[in-house]
Amino acid sequence: MAGLYIHIPFCASRCIYCGFYSTTLPGLRDRYVEALCREMELRPERPELSTIYLGGGTPSQLTPAQLDRLFSYIYKVYPVRAGAEVTMECNPDDIPEGLPRHLPVNRVSMGAQTFDDGRLHFLRRRHTATEVDRAVDALRRQGINNISIDLMFGFPGETLDDWQHDLTHALHLQPEHLSAYSLMYEEGTPLHGLLAKKKVEEISEELSLTMYDTLVDRLTAAGYEHYEISNFARPGFRSRHNSSYWQGVPYIGLGAAAHSYAIDTRQWNVADVLQYIRAIEQGRLPSETEQLDDNTKYDELVMTRLRTSEGIALEELAPAYRDYLLRNAQDYLNRSLLRLEDGRLRLTRAGISISNTVMSNLMHD
Repeated sequence: MAGLYIHIPFCASRCIYCGFYSTTLPGLRDRYVEALCREMELRPERPELSTIYLGGGTPSQLTPAQLDRLFSYIYKVYPVRAGAEVTMECNPDDIPEGLPRHLPVNRVSMGAQTFDDGRLHFLRRRHTATEVDRAVDALRRQGINNISIDLMFGFPGETLDDWQHDLTHALHLQPEHLSAYSLMYEEGTPLHGLLAKKKVEEISEELSLTMYDTLVDRLTAAGYEHYEISNFARPGFRSRHNSSYWQGVPYIGLGAAAHSYAIDTRQWNVADVLQYIRAIEQGRLPSETEQLDDNTKYDELVMTRLRTSEGIALEELAPAYRDYLLRNAQDYLNRSLLRLEDGRLRLTRAGISISNTVMSNLMHD
């Protein structure tokens, strides 16, 4: 079994966080959907799909006809397992009317980000906090019983009370899944430019850690499983698609900038949308492939498995890599930043706060 990931690089508005913007070239979205369908034909893989994920951008910016075309082609080209998880990312302000009647979607991921209209305006998001509430209600009425909400914390000037308010609002909506991330100032984004010009100021590391601890405490107390560093789910509602990434399950990525993984290889498409479309229209796959050596596989296993509550199963590793891992983990075990139980190496609550450092030091030199 495998997963299918489809990148839809069209956003509703320019976002200060990622810098994406709405593409308005006439007919581009029709051409892009046709290119996605043609890429399915050009690629040789035909695995049974256990998950389908439309995201990375805003699939809800596509028309119902375009979405119908795309899903029809998926089910024509690939065998899809009964009960497959089919996720679609949506903006709160453009939930397609009659979503379950037109599409096989059974899970929706929504970028709420915050329930403060001022911070939404700062992010240059189109929706308001009230529209998130309306969107969740609309999805429930349309029969979608698996909703994931994304939140963000660490905005310039945000207080712990502000974050508590966002968490209270999110819990009131009772989503089945919630992801939460600290605001990052990625180089090349408009947000990073504001930081460089001293127009905004990052919150302190101490406050950021307190916000994260508050997140974990509030959600676990409300009955959510903290199954990955940034992800929480009610029992039975973990993201099967994302969990596949973390567990090393192969997946196919379609579209501009999409990545694919096949145990021994990684493949990625060209990022430029027009370049991607033109290549596909000429019958070419605009992709590069990398052969993964044993060290790279080990590093990726550390980077993905250690993010999860299950951690790394030592039996997955060849003896030499297992010895290397335990040798480098010993100091963190002594400091209670890692724990070793039942043949699995896991981050502790304290270790999560320096997880990037821990994972980096466990990787191969």
